[in-house]
Order: sequence, then structure tokens, then C-alpha cells
Amino acid sequence: MNLREPVTRDRIIEAALHIVDGQGLGRLTMRRLGDALQVEAMAIYHHLPRGKEELLDGLVAYVAILPADTRPLGGPGGDDWRGRLRTWAAAYRARLVEHAGVLPLLVTRRNPAALATTSRSVGEVLRLAGFLESAAVPAAHTLLSFLIGHAALEVRGREAGGPETVDWDRQFEQGLEIVLAGSLMV
Repeated sequence: MNLREPVTRDRIIEAALHIVDGQGLGRLTMRRLGDALQVEAMAIYHHLPRGKEELLDGLVAYVAILPADTRPLGGPGGDDWRGRLRTWAAAYRARLVEHAGVLPLLVTRRNPAALATTSRSVGEVLRLAGFLESAAVPAAHTLLSFLIGHAALEVRGREAGGPETVDWDRQFEQGLEIVLAGSLMV
């Protein structure tokens, strides 16, 4: 008796992400995805009626949505907005680098809700810190843009190798500090 896990939208997205992470975006086909799930490719369309377009949107959402912690600031740990955003930014960078095959989709797919959810949460942290809405929105957008751009350059740089060793952690930390300091200027 073969008891396999039922096919769900989440399981499809996770299997697709596994393929993209391991083999690259170009190797993601509905047939290969069906093989990974041990189902016929047509069975996937029951969960994703728009097919590959919906699958790609789902990959973007899976990777791009990582909301910042929007609980009130200054709790027991005495956290401030900069510390909270540093912690979140490090986790977001790690997620983007881990799923580097999805990075091109983040900047080319029409799935604004995925990035908007994350951007809104970053803006909320800034509002909790006393930023006006008119400053929080562009500051959140700038921070998110920095993270996506840095991750893309980091992935490309690590893949290229080359004789020059780049300290990507240091570059990230320095760039993040510049973005956070610049947020105070808005």
C-alpha cells in the first residue's frame, strides 16, 4: 500500500522551490514538478488553475513575504526600531540568498501583494518608532530595495568567484547602516 502525502497548494510550492533551489528556475517544469510530487502534471492544475503563472506567483509570495515584527517597541529587551529592523533584515537577506533562484522573479513578476505585505510591516515598525507615514513608506521601500539588490549582487558575486574575495557580510552590514541612518533624513 502506497501512502503518499496528499497534494496541496503549499506542498506544490515547496516542491517547486526545492527544484528551483537545487536545479535552477530554468529546470522547473510542470512535468518535473509532477514527478517530484509523484503525480501526473495535470493533477497540479487542480490546485493551481492558472498553471505555471500561478506557480511562479506562489514562489514569489513564499520567498518575498517575511513580515517584520510589529509588536510595540521597547518591550522587556528594550529593543529599538534599528535593532528590530537589523534582525529582520538579516533574516530577509538569508531567505533571499537561500532561495536565489527566485530572485529574478521578485523583480520581474507582477505579484505586488507579496512585497507589499513585507513592506507594510517594515513601515509599521518605523511608524511605531515615531516616523510619519510620509517618511515610513519610502524608508521601508528603500530598505526592501537595498535587501533585494544586495542579495542579487551577493549571489552573482559568489557564483562568479573570481580572484577578489568580497566580505558580503561586512558589505551588507555597512550598507544596512547607511540605509537605516538615511531613514532619519526623510
